[in-house]
Amino acid sequence: MDQMLNEQLDPVTFEVLKNSFITSVDQMAEQMLRTCYSFVIYNRDFSNGLHDAEGNSVAQGNQDIAVHVGTLHFTCKDVIRAFDGEMMPGDVYAINDPYAGGTHFSDVRLVRPIFDDDTLIGFSQSNGHWSDLGGSVPGSFDVTARDMFREAVRITPVRLFRGGEFCKDVAGLIAANSRDPNSIIGDIHSQAQATQVAEREVLRLVQKYGRRQVLQGMNEVQDYVERAVRQRIAALPDGTWETVDFIDRDPGQGEGMIPIHIKMTIKGDRIHYDFAGSHATIASIYNSAPGATFSAVVAGMKTFFPDLPLNSGFYRMIDISAPENSVVSAQWPVAVTGFLMPFEKIMNAIFEMWSQIMPERAIACAFNLEYLLAGGRDLRSPEKPMFMFYEWLPGGWGGRNGKDGSDVTTACFGTGLMSQPNEGNERVNPTRTTEFQILRDSAGPGKWRGGAGVQKTSILLDSEDAVMSYICDRERAVVWGVEGGLPSMPHGLTIRRNGESERKWLGSVFSDYPVHPGDEFARPTAGGGGFGDPLERAPEKVRDDVIDDYVSIERAARDYGVVLKQIDADLGEYEVDERATDRLRAEIRAERVQWARMDPEKVAALYNAGEIDMLDAVRRYAVILEWETGELLPKTTAQFRETFERRTVAHWE
Repeated sequence: MDQMLNEQLDPVTFEVLKNSFITSVDQMAEQMLRTCYSFVIYNRDFSNGLHDAEGNSVAQGNQDIAVHVGTLHFTCKDVIRAFDGEMMPGDVYAINDPYAGGTHFSDVRLVRPIFDDDTLIGFSQSNGHWSDLGGSVPGSFDVTARDMFREAVRITPVRLFRGGEFCKDVAGLIAANSRDPNSIIGDIHSQAQATQVAEREVLRLVQKYGRRQVLQGMNEVQDYVERAVRQRIAALPDGTWETVDFIDRDPGQGEGMIPIHIKMTIKGDRIHYDFAGSHATIASIYNSAPGATFSAVVAGMKTFFPDLPLNSGFYRMIDISAPENSVVSAQWPVAVTGFLMPFEKIMNAIFEMWSQIMPERAIACAFNLEYLLAGGRDLRSPEKPMFMFYEWLPGGWGGRNGKDGSDVTTACFGTGLMSQPNEGNERVNPTRTTEFQILRDSAGPGKWRGGAGVQKTSILLDSEDAVMSYICDRERAVVWGVEGGLPSMPHGLTIRRNGESERKWLGSVFSDYPVHPGDEFARPTAGGGGFGDPLERAPEKVRDDVIDDYVSIERAARDYGVVLKQIDADLGEYEVDERATDRLRAEIRAERVQWARMDPEKVAALYNAGEIDMLDAVRRYAVILEWETGELLPKTTAQFRETFERRTVAHWE
């Protein structure tokens, strides 16, 4: 490679190149949206990147989802290791290996080397979530898998295009191991074309500014981000902060939540994240390989530096240590497809620690991303016998310091994701949506409440041999509030069989569950956790939430201590009973610490007698039950109460 110029670029050229790099990645996204085959990718479950010749990240797009941003450079470097000295113009390589720095097997990356004449000057990379890559269940998310051999096809670096020629045999081999081979072939070409868009734009910049200037720009944009982040960190006080969050369970052992412990230390202009004390890998897909854990750290921290672009310069002052073979540092062949569950716990834990450092940006816990997957024979379409229903829902983000949380927003896992349109899902899958609305009382109560979640109900239509999987969490490690705020609500799916009147609670984790035409399945997404004492929320704000149907009259009283008189529900007319509100708030203040410490067995008895409901158990008594049977989960409750005491009770007057 040509030697870099020693002189820095002039400020104008630097800004033009910096923004041009980002724009080239955004143009990759536009290409994918117009040419992709799979409905999943169309709903923006993809990311793109531009890299320098060493594989370092130079630019991400403006809507690339958080989960991918810290991993693309790892997979680019792995491709370089595999094909160093063999690359040629027109090559495109594929990789989906989580153990080489990727996320999970469904995220397949296509990497194109960019040459100016015969000189390698960089790489473009396109990552898309393929809706099925084989494995034991449709959608490749089997929560009972303990190793990768039941999950999906593992693609170590392989050529898909050689000098511009499509390697049809290799692509066919990969696609043949999927339940949706036609979409895979189509998405391969879509992603390959996206990488070519970035190549075209970079070479256009080379033609305009010269190779040395462009290479210098790739270097300087990383240095710029590094300097900016180091300066901001150096301005903060040195110190150590730590917290813990939980995954709901390990299916291979008894009840009890799975801790992810993080200690963050700032010293000078560097940050160290230490995961010592985190649980060993579990007997499920809910493990994270090191690359995904790194990405979670970056995504969580980047939330507090929203004005800076993201590239490898952001990573240079971050150190991470994690116990090998822990739930945040899984090694081959441990199952990792459900890495997004520890991922979001890491993000929210980092939110909590950085909220103490930057209280003006403080935020409570956000809802947990969930995936519903179903597959089988689509009797409507003989030409496409297999259907692959793969859907996620929006939910609520945590309340903030001085502002309510965001309602009905895509998960912190991937804020660039779209909320999938019902009409599109109904067109490509034999399902019909019967309900999709904001879920009343889902928002965690607080002085500033969490954002609201949603409720969605669907019916399976003309199909055969269909099975369903649900990938979720926070049925037990319920979305938490901070600074005295209250939790949201447990996640969990219910099903009503065709011809039956009763619904059955299936919870938040199951796979390969048979479903039949006419079966109706419903699931909520939690809201965000509350921020601040809910008894300090202005009664008029609670009244407005009732008018907007975010909060019921009953929970306005039980959670906020606000008594409302209904004047005309149809017209949205309610009046605050100020005297009754003052009395009720005084009563709650006097009793709530004792409620939070009541004997859990007594609370379980109240629940099973129908005297309290699920929200009372979680928000008032901090007790976690097996929600279908009412059985007390003592170890889980003890863990939940410890964090409830720290995040909530300790902040009440």
